Amino acid sequence: MKITDYFLILLSTFILGVNYVAVKIGVAEFPPLFMVALRFTIVASILIWFAKAPGKYFPAVLLFSFTMGSLHFGLIFIGFEHVDASLVAIIFQLGVPFSVIFARIFLGEVFGWRRWAGIGVAFSGAVLIAGAPQSSANLFYLLIVLISVIAWGIASVQIKRMADYDAISLSAWMTLLAAPQLYLASAVLESGQINALTGASLQAWGAVFFTAIGASIIGYGLWYHLIGKYTVSRIIPFGFLAPLFGIASAVILLGESMTTVTIIGTVLILSGVMIVQMRSLRKPSAKLSERNDQAPLA
Repeated sequence: MKITDYFLILLSTFILGVNYVAVKIGVAEFPPLFMVALRFTIVASILIWFAKAPGKYFPAVLLFSFTMGSLHFGLIFIGFEHVDASLVAIIFQLGVPFSVIFARIFLGEVFGWRRWAGIGVAFSGAVLIAGAPQSSANLFYLLIVLISVIAWGIASVQIKRMADYDAISLSAWMTLLAAPQLYLASAVLESGQINALTGASLQAWGAVFFTAIGASIIGYGLWYHLIGKYTVSRIIPFGFLAPLFGIASAVILLGESMTTVTIIGTVLILSGVMIVQMRSLRKPSAKLSERNDQAPLA
């Protein structure tokens, strides 16, 4: 890899890691579902000009907009209100084991004992974290984050069925179709949207635009650019920098703390995910288009 590409991949994972902090700051002043809707509105208004129409994939993209856009993003932003950003960054990595399990259930993919072992190690770390004092106090919202990750795993199977549809177009149409769903859900379930629009601080608005332009467009844009330029096995290991940047930025910028139990749980989750990921990349059939084999970044 070129030196400039190493810099770009560090920049990408750094942005996607800091995004956890940005979301945490944003939901402190914006209703979470409303914030996701605003984020998607900004993303769609920029990307739609570069997107191809979904054509035959429209029904699949519409369903994907609900699974990934409304369920995954909506629930994880709700979780952010009550769960530390560092914990969300950790739990989010369970998307890889869930995507492998759902690929087995819905696509009939077969994998061996090593990936089962990796899944077991990752889930044992999640159980350990869930039992820690600072997380058990918000166990309900930690469960909401976990459900959002399960939705991500289901969405990853949907992505695999649209492997020929490029990432920019998929992101553009997903956000365009999901935004109205989220505005409607926010109108029914939340309050204070107008007050947030008129009274939110510059810091909160900065967080909204960072999640939209910084993470969704620049962060993921650089990531998929490098995925397309190099082999998946060359780029994927760098994906583990994103949760580490997320944890570090949450500790430094938000003053969050990591207990010994949480650190052990984090090591178990990341180790298990790495086992699953590396075994997936060794499959003879592994292709660049299999975006669900990538660790979730943000």
